[in-house]
Amino acid sequence: MKKLKILAIVVIIAIILLFAPGFFLSKAVVNTASNKESVQPITNNPSEKDTLIELAGQKMPVLKGGLFDRFHSNSPMDIVAKERPDIDLSWFKTIQKQKKEVGFTTYSPNFYYSNSSITAIYTADMAKIKELIPEKVKGLVQPISYTPGKGLIAITSYAYHYCDNDFYNELSISIVTTKPGKSNWGLISLMGELNDKNLWGYVLKLPVNTELARVRGVYGYNLPKWLIPIDYTNEGNNLTFNYYDEKGNFDFSMAGKKLDVSTSTPEITRSNFINLNKQGQLTHGYTDVRAMKKASSKSAEDIQLNLSDGPLSTFIKSLGLSKLVKYDYQPEFQAALYTPELVKDENK
Repeated sequence: MKKLKILAIVVIIAIILLFAPGFFLSKAVVNTASNKESVQPITNNPSEKDTLIELAGQKMPVLKGGLFDRFHSNSPMDIVAKERPDIDLSWFKTIQKQKKEVGFTTYSPNFYYSNSSITAIYTADMAKIKELIPEKVKGLVQPISYTPGKGLIAITSYAYHYCDNDFYNELSISIVTTKPGKSNWGLISLMGELNDKNLWGYVLKLPVNTELARVRGVYGYNLPKWLIPIDYTNEGNNLTFNYYDEKGNFDFSMAGKKLDVSTSTPEITRSNFINLNKQGQLTHGYTDVRAMKKASSKSAEDIQLNLSDGPLSTFIKSLGLSKLVKYDYQPEFQAALYTPELVKDENK
């Protein structure tokens, strides 16, 4: 009888430890969108401000006289400094670019000099998450199990204000994973990655609003990019991103509260992504992000999704988002995006 009591206590403690991380989280704020407006769909017809170029065998408009038109991802620091004297370029000057052939000629890493973003990490349905990761990728990394039956989804809205490929907006929906070849210890694995400032994930969706960003992402980085209109507003108390479908119909919005960043100091975090190239081979790419101003919150009211019946909204609903784990407000950051390389040793 005594052994049974001890066993029962052990089981209860184990259950508490398994589910405890979820007890203290706020329920995700996911609303039904009231916005029904539409915008003009994006076309590849150049405007008066554009010039046509060819990249990866495809013609596309780029900003006439912009950084990409002149330098094709190899922007001289003295030119950038002259055109944007307000930007601190000290970090970029420590990084050496390398010429790469990735279906087109580019220079890695691609520099993002001035940008803003909001990120929400949610618990989500683990069964659905596992369906979305290719078997070959699951052989290298595993979706982190936050609590039984729940994995983690990161949704990030980006506004790249000034970069080597001019400017554009982007949405990222990713699965948070373990490091390659590492055991899945749930919250411990997540905290380890956060403490190491070395995050890992598998990208599910990555729409952008310029053809240049789409082609570079698809052909150069093996990323799931396509072209949609994306609006970014920095008014009032929120950073707000509106996403539309390919025809210009409203899909969903993501609004993040502007948090106090007065005490933040610059820090660098690496975000790694594993995916498959066109030959079905595993590749590893990463972005080093230098957060200039950043603050975080665990209050679900600080970040809201407003969903419709559009394709992205439908996909987000299918993930079964449950609770907010963390919200990151990053009104000013810099980044260096490296071209992916083949995974040579899948046990590392």
